Amino acid sequence: MKRIGILGDIGSGKSYVAKNFGYPVFNADYEVSKLYQENKEIYHKLRRVLPEYIYKFPIDKLQLSKAIIANNSNLKKIIKIVHKEIRIKIRSFLIKNKNKKFVILDVPLLLENKINQKRDILVYVQSKKDDILRNLVKRKNFNPIIFKKFKEIQLPLAYKKKISRFIIKNQFTKKSVKYEVSKILKIIKDERNSS
Repeated sequence: MKRIGILGDIGSGKSYVAKNFGYPVFNADYEVSKLYQENKEIYHKLRRVLPEYIYKFPIDKLQLSKAIIANNSNLKKIIKIVHKEIRIKIRSFLIKNKNKKFVILDVPLLLENKINQKRDILVYVQSKKDDILRNLVKRKNFNPIIFKKFKEIQLPLAYKKKISRFIIKNQFTKKSVKYEVSKILKIIKDERNSS
């Protein structure tokens, strides 16, 4: 099984690109959202460290937003608790899909939380800033302050782009993404067949 890690800016279309590979996708944003809605243990841990913000289950975005905006260290506290559980979910996902040719890791802090492995095939999703902003403001709970705080904890985009083996220029059209993804898969499959 080959692991393909999707990198890129917030709102660059990483999840959309990941789905277009046609292989099992671990979508960390979706899994985190599920944790907030379904996992009482996560709720209790977050409530212990952020009692003035996390006060009811299921945890809603408003509680989290207030905590993140109030103090720079709160985001790190949240990530520390949540990413331990995400690591467990990733391991389970990898075991479940061990017989697949490829798995796609759509994990926003893949590098920052050292979830990637040396052999991972990294794909950087590059999008124009205007397109990204247009996409972000369409999101239901978009908050520019929280966006900025997440950007601050991420590695520089130039670094992510530099270490990626492939770059997909996302023009936010189905045709362009499918074409770019199929090119990458062909290269990887050809390499597997020749070795």
